[in-house]
Amino acid sequence: MKRGSLKRAGAVCIALLTVTLAVVGCGKSESDAGSVGSSGREKVVLNEVAHSIFYAPMYVAIEEGYFEEKGIDLTLVTGFGADKTMTAVLTDEADIGFMGSESTIYTYAGGTEDYVVNFAQLTQRAGNFLVSREPIEDFSWDMLKGKDVLGGRAGGMPEMVFEYILEKNSIDPMADLRIDQSIDFGSTAAAFSGGQGDFTVEFEPHATSLEQKGEGYVVASLGEDSGYVPYTSFSAKKSYLEKNADTVQAFTDALQKGMDYVQSHTPAEIAEVIAPQFAETEMETLTTIVERYHNQDTWKEDLIFEESSFDLLQNILEDSGVLEKRVPYGDLVTKEFAQKAAE
Repeated sequence: MKRGSLKRAGAVCIALLTVTLAVVGCGKSESDAGSVGSSGREKVVLNEVAHSIFYAPMYVAIEEGYFEEKGIDLTLVTGFGADKTMTAVLTDEADIGFMGSESTIYTYAGGTEDYVVNFAQLTQRAGNFLVSREPIEDFSWDMLKGKDVLGGRAGGMPEMVFEYILEKNSIDPMADLRIDQSIDFGSTAAAFSGGQGDFTVEFEPHATSLEQKGEGYVVASLGEDSGYVPYTSFSAKKSYLEKNADTVQAFTDALQKGMDYVQSHTPAEIAEVIAPQFAETEMETLTTIVERYHNQDTWKEDLIFEESSFDLLQNILEDSGVLEKRVPYGDLVTKEFAQKAAE
């Protein structure tokens, strides 16, 4: 029997109900979709799950003007959570969503008729890090046994990848340690600073910020220890992809240029380009974070979401107890746009 299946399945059902109920709310009218702005470019609303340096290639594409070059007038909105981003896409508040692709599996499994399809994968590594209260020179995952760890929400990729790593190291997430999943995303670093937990799992810039304050020390990269995982992707409703294929292709072409840039430039150069997106972050810190992501091979060279990656994602979901029946790759992923962009 899968560990914690009842708890996790319940969390996912609640998320699905939230999305389903939200769909009946107001969204953009059909005439607003794919409209042309005063600039003569196609208007596209992109809802991102979070605003993070982890997604540097996308911000490079924005700051270097690649979307404008491809005829797109892009509006970027931050959803602050995959459930909110998915709801925005389903209700037509956003044309394209950028989030963990597990959300598309949840809504498909929940019976959504006009389901959301992944068309471009951005990251291939987890973007979070394990932070300890004290520096540990030779860290091993079994050091977490008996400890209190501030984790992520059940059913979310950060938590599932964390537990995937624990299992790879023969550690039972439910019995060998205590994972606190009660703290909101983005608030765990503050809770850790306030004395909660022996370890915390953090995205940037929180991991580096804890180090700079002397309140924590990065001892492991979940991205390195989990291996290649399809962490985040761009997706849109099936109907939007069918009606706006040219726009989606132009969008994907612009993204590919951003991917090409991060593959051919130094972390310092990347940091300088995306700095306007992170005005509150000092350049030295920004460069350190970009270098950390760059060195662990975070970003794919292309945007193609391969079937092997989708299978791995479903393996992780099954192991976490949130997926009872696998869903078809052919329904939830299209490689058409990414393949053309890579040519």
